[in-house]
Amino acid sequence: MAATLLLSVQNAEIAFGDKVLFTDLSFNVVEKDRICLVGKNGTGKSTLMNIITGKKELDGGKRWVLQGTSIGYLQQEVPHAPGQTVYDFVFQELSAENKSEQNQYKIERIIEPLHLNLTDRMDQLSGGQVRRAALARALVEEPDILLLDEPTNHLDLDVIEWLETYLRSYRGAFVCVSHDKTFLKNISDKVFWLDRGNLRVCPKSFGFFDEWAIMLLQHEERELQNRQKNLDMEVTWASRGVQGRRKRNVRRLDQMKAERDKLRGDKNALSRMMARIAFTPQEQEESTSKLMSEFYNVGMKFSGPDGDPDNGKVILDKFFLRIQRGDRIGIVGKNGAGKTTFLKLLIGELKQDVGTIKRAKDTQLAYFDQKRKDLDPKLSMQRNLIPSGSDYIDVMGKTRHVCGYLKDFLFDPKMVSQPVAALSGGQKNRLMLAKALANPGNLLILDEPTNDLDMDTLDMLEEILAGYTGTLIVVSHDRDFLDQTVTKILAFEGDGVVDGYIGGYHDYLEARKRKAEGDSALTQPAPNKVKAAAPVPEKKERQRAALSFKLQYELDNMPQKIGTLEAEIKDLEARLADSGLFEKNPDLFYRASQRLALAAQELDDAVIRWVELEEMENNIPM
Repeated sequence: MAATLLLSVQNAEIAFGDKVLFTDLSFNVVEKDRICLVGKNGTGKSTLMNIITGKKELDGGKRWVLQGTSIGYLQQEVPHAPGQTVYDFVFQELSAENKSEQNQYKIERIIEPLHLNLTDRMDQLSGGQVRRAALARALVEEPDILLLDEPTNHLDLDVIEWLETYLRSYRGAFVCVSHDKTFLKNISDKVFWLDRGNLRVCPKSFGFFDEWAIMLLQHEERELQNRQKNLDMEVTWASRGVQGRRKRNVRRLDQMKAERDKLRGDKNALSRMMARIAFTPQEQEESTSKLMSEFYNVGMKFSGPDGDPDNGKVILDKFFLRIQRGDRIGIVGKNGAGKTTFLKLLIGELKQDVGTIKRAKDTQLAYFDQKRKDLDPKLSMQRNLIPSGSDYIDVMGKTRHVCGYLKDFLFDPKMVSQPVAALSGGQKNRLMLAKALANPGNLLILDEPTNDLDMDTLDMLEEILAGYTGTLIVVSHDRDFLDQTVTKILAFEGDGVVDGYIGGYHDYLEARKRKAEGDSALTQPAPNKVKAAAPVPEKKERQRAALSFKLQYELDNMPQKIGTLEAEIKDLEARLADSGLFEKNPDLFYRASQRLALAAQELDDAVIRWVELEEMENNIPM
């Protein structure tokens, strides 16, 4: 049975003054659609959202909405009235027929998993709490079409995972703008890609988007190459006697010139689309000490609401940590668990209650602050980067013109004199990155750097950080970003508990899962046994008894599992090596591509698990 069409936009035209944003824009939204909307900053994502809501009128074309269809919108900034409570803020979004006390359960059902208090005042909430209240307001009515603009910004990871589960079972359709790749992979079944004024539709989830987009771009590149060959042939023809054929062939020459201009424009557009920030790794000076910072028996506690320290909140308790030069550490945890306090202790803005903190004397700090305190909204971009007002900026020892440097971060040089207050959230974050990365020093701290960034800028940031050779500390809720940039995780679990893990975010999840399973096994009640004296077992018997049958079976069969996965990967790679596979059988291509990625991950997990099991076996006391 075909899904019901909820909204249709056909042949739409949108212009802002002389600038044409869309021509011949067409798309549909049907029930149960799970759409993610991607594209660079400035390509029109917010405009498309406003077209769906009807707030943006079309300059041409048609917009049709099924009668009775409700549309909800989680925007970046949601204003609230002074003194308004969380309950009143969310209640305000209910439709007129549902604004009654009997429908309070709708609000409570959404508020509870978001860890909010209905009686709290909106103007006293943290940024993350305000974002959760705005999310509750958008979800409470369960609209037929739900629009989500960066829903994961400022959310804890546990709330993001709850939102994923909620959206997977959502009864309506939704369109989501987000930079969080893992989030999009987990919720979507279709991708709208805004690319150079065109809307391209990928009929599969975001997990397939990169492969699909690369294939489109490669096809476009081949077409440009073929057009270049045809143009070269035309030039050769024209050079063989243009004078003699001038009158009868003026039209052909004009066509050739027009094609040359169009080809040049298309090549430039493709090049801009594929642009990446150029970054030269900074050469770090040799230091006699490999230690960047050391926390020894550190304790930190905030007083309670009544000022009584005994009722206060424990942030760190007997905390030990050594940060080596070149470490790449990701920091995760709930809001209020102590992440920001740890950073302030690290850089010396706060003083610990007990213990000692050592810092390298040659520390050169660069700090990306998610609140953008280092940006003066009244000053221009240039004055924020270079307070002296010079046209040149020092970038890791090299003098560069400010326009050229900002161009690396995808800014139009004409914007250099524009006040920061006029920039969008994403542009402000890019400017903050440009400021921090001009001279990142030997300690780079990034506090939620991915908020408001589009995916292309996020990819560029990952490439920059891959080339950074100093000590990197990243606070982020973006799981894919952490996997791409860090090698260790510090998890702030609350009440002074901080756990360390080797690897990225998914390694942390796996380790935490295994730990939970182990704790569960330890807390299981032992079976009733007859109390009788038993002989002391031999060493070999003790070892065999300590490694359970299940674990021993897993260890014995691991080599076979690894061999099977290696053979499967080899077969899949051979299939995908066929350049014509996608044209002959696109479904087989997608299935093989997806399975190859999963098999590679399974192989990595199996090898790690094999090593763990062997270590468990070898470390059992004899």
